[in-house]
Amino acid sequence: MAEDTQITWLTQEAYDRLSNELEQLSGPARIEIAKRIEMAREEGDLKENGGYHAAKDEQGKIEARIRQLTQLLRTAEVGETPESHGVVEPGVVVTALVAGGEERFLLGSREIAGNADLDVYSEQSPLGSAIIGLKIGETTTYTAPNGRDITVEVTNVETFEG
Repeated sequence: MAEDTQITWLTQEAYDRLSNELEQLSGPARIEIAKRIEMAREEGDLKENGGYHAAKDEQGKIEARIRQLTQLLRTAEVGETPESHGVVEPGVVVTALVAGGEERFLLGSREIAGNADLDVYSEQSPLGSAIIGLKIGETTTYTAPNGRDITVEVTNVETFEG
């Protein structure tokens, strides 16, 4: 049976940060939200109990994030931030002229970026998959989700200093 699993490249720092988040959500955060739900439930009528519904919504968000992190960490490939050699690859910061406008972004998982103030495009996105392997000065065209052909010229590739 073929697996349809995407590998996500992460730095060791990002992997550790996400592992800690998963541990926090799976333990203390779950216990805390369960207590809040129980306290709200004891207040009576659940139909009009705003605290109960807010806690249940928060519980759903926590459980969704736990599932997301579990899958991400299970399929993660951990490595060092790649040293830029002027070639577009996962984990580098790319500056490119996209449809005539300059954009600077990290190519990879949003989870790598952490608190960095950068846009992030995955390698599987239309833009990401179009520019993987390109060198500085090279140009390509890709089809955007809206059907338009968009021209991209890579103007710089640099090491991500996350």
